[in-house]
Amino acid sequence: MSKIAVVVTDLVEDIEYTSPANALKEDGHTVVTIGFSGKKSVTGKHGAKISIDKSIKEVDPADFDALLIPGGFSPDQLRSDPDFIDFTRKFLLANKNVFAICHGPQLFIQTGLVKGRTMTSYLTVQPDLYYAGAIVKDAPVVIDHNLITSRTPDDLPAFNKAITAALK
Repeated sequence: MSKIAVVVTDLVEDIEYTSPANALKEDGHTVVTIGFSGKKSVTGKHGAKISIDKSIKEVDPADFDALLIPGGFSPDQLRSDPDFIDFTRKFLLANKNVFAICHGPQLFIQTGLVKGRTMTSYLTVQPDLYYAGAIVKDAPVVIDHNLITSRTPDDLPAFNKAITAALK
């Protein structure tokens, strides 16, 4: 089974972390939650406490099969940190599976690797992706080779199905 990196910080959209992480675990995958150095846990927008397994300084993308980026206000904070940008960039350049929902694709913009990729996101992030050169679709799930994106918590059933299928 696969080892999945999940990058989060405070104000992540709780269900966009818990639902895919649980679906991946139920499918037999190992989920490693990664946060800023020194953080033992983070708090979601709705109060969920999420334990951090490793700091971004302790991990290497080569040790993982896929990357999951949940939404909420977490991706906007992560994209200000060069370590998270570099971590994400390495997944994209290696053509590993990358999954993002809601505001998650904000992190892609900072990598400079959005141009020509087809994806979706939360409504307010879609123009940012478009101006960065992405082909933006308004659909529950958009699959562009190894990149799977989704829009909102309402799309989680389809998103979870797509990400678990991609790892088979």
